[in-house]
Amino acid sequence: MKKIAKELGVSVSTVSRALQNHPRIGAQTTEKVQKLARELHYEPNSRAINFKNKKSYNIGVVLPYLTEQYFSIALSGIEETLAGKGYNMVVMQSRNDYERELAAISSLIRHGVDGILVSMASETYNKSHFNDATHKVPIVFFDRVLKHPKYGAVYGDITKAAFDMVQFLITKGHQNIALLNGPNSLQATTEREKGYIDALRYHSLAINQQYIKNLNLTKEDTILKINELLNLATPPEVILAFHDYIALDAMEVCKQRGLKINQDISFVTFSNLSFCSYLDNPPIATVEQFPGELGSQAARLLLEAIEQPETYVPREIVIEPKLIVR
Repeated sequence: MKKIAKELGVSVSTVSRALQNHPRIGAQTTEKVQKLARELHYEPNSRAINFKNKKSYNIGVVLPYLTEQYFSIALSGIEETLAGKGYNMVVMQSRNDYERELAAISSLIRHGVDGILVSMASETYNKSHFNDATHKVPIVFFDRVLKHPKYGAVYGDITKAAFDMVQFLITKGHQNIALLNGPNSLQATTEREKGYIDALRYHSLAINQQYIKNLNLTKEDTILKINELLNLATPPEVILAFHDYIALDAMEVCKQRGLKINQDISFVTFSNLSFCSYLDNPPIATVEQFPGELGSQAARLLLEAIEQPETYVPREIVIEPKLIVR
């Protein structure tokens, strides 16, 4: 900038304003400055500008797995929203591990992000690190959320989605309905079980606790739990799996045991991921949770916290899931 100012015989402040198209600088001067800047291959020092503005324009995102289609769709929603406001993403994955999640959040804060979006790890039972972090930067949760007045959160109505799914199955004549649910550490697990039980009670059906299985998200545990269900004296007719990936592993076990999918035993799921359309016998129904919209809304809420801190009030945004019958 000094070189441009010296060559054109103007002040450095004039060059700075001209590069930003400031209205106080005449059009002729602005054109000369910008033309010379292009010839000199000038690039503004974003680190210096951000330091002056006390912002990095970087947003941290911590999610369980980048490889899961559900979270990659959510990430796309986040990216599109942030890019429209001039922000970048710094993405880290917890791999569902508490220590990794803790380290990721600490690292993002040390590197000066303006805020953090979090979808919690399944092994996060101690949540005190979120309280510590929120004293330094705003945090907004999405999908796997921590419901508390001090945090913004965007999530789907899992209870209603589970209720609607089980009610759909009952109206189709099914009564022996099992639930392959998530880990107890996640709020959605409790909500999903509540919707499942509420629907059975609404239709005056007995609650069989043997039909309710909580998984730890490993393939080995899914294989164990589906075999426990199939070994019951009265095995389930249909299984509600909390995720498409879980359903795939469970279906494979059923096929190995000689069962025909959607004939001897049927599946319904959450997620509605695209690969299911390529299956010969996909789940007969699924819940679309709109992960892209979840991510986008969470990003908007976080930007509100960053750019309007005086008026921002943490709140929850609920995205209505949709039952899709195949």
